Amino acid sequence: MKCIIVDDEMPSREELKYFIETFSQIEIKGSFASPAEAIKFMKKESNKIDIAFLDVSMPRINGMELAKILIEDDKNLKIVFITAYKEYAVDAFEIKAYDYLLKPFSKKRIIDLLDSFDKNDIENTSNEKNIEDENISKLTVWDSEKMIVLNNDDIYYFEASERITLVITKDSKYTINESISMTAKKLNKSFFKCHRSFIVNLEKITEIIPWFNSTYMLGFKGIEQQIPVSRNNISKFRELMHIK
Repeated sequence: MKCIIVDDEMPSREELKYFIETFSQIEIKGSFASPAEAIKFMKKESNKIDIAFLDVSMPRINGMELAKILIEDDKNLKIVFITAYKEYAVDAFEIKAYDYLLKPFSKKRIIDLLDSFDKNDIENTSNEKNIEDENISKLTVWDSEKMIVLNNDDIYYFEASERITLVITKDSKYTINESISMTAKKLNKSFFKCHRSFIVNLEKITEIIPWFNSTYMLGFKGIEQQIPVSRNNISKFRELMHIK
């Protein structure tokens, strides 16, 4: 799992960093003195995290406001508030924070919290391996109030839509009640996640159109929609499509 730390007090950041590095398997992707720095960091698509450790009382943008901004971009992000103020606990509950630690926290308290993340990570990794082993050639999707089974070959692309995933065929649109990342783990090698919001069926691509900033737009026979390839995925896409 990966995390960021946001706290305007350096001693607090360093203390938390010590505990995370010493007592957990969590990777610290960034440690910031201000919410503005964290927001700038998170705007880069490659800087994906699982946990945000946030102080509450910070200048300009406080921790509660920062949490709402981060959750807007990632509904699955786990927020942990670490603060000296009890009065924000109700707000944290409304945001559905993963935990709320009061400073000064005990060694046992923070280690128990970190252990909970490590256990969840092990369970999730195990589940992901089981899903990947299946590598199924069919997918069950929702069509209004009924379920139907699609062959992977009939699917052109997937699109993230808040907490669900849209499944696009030549003539229809279906839904799956899970994130696009979870859907990706079920698919065979014909599918490629070209963008944080899109997975494409490589077998259905008929056009690769050069676009801004050395990226591409992908076209498909029989449908008008074009799908972007993000800059972070260009190298892998070029390799898969044998583009020199």
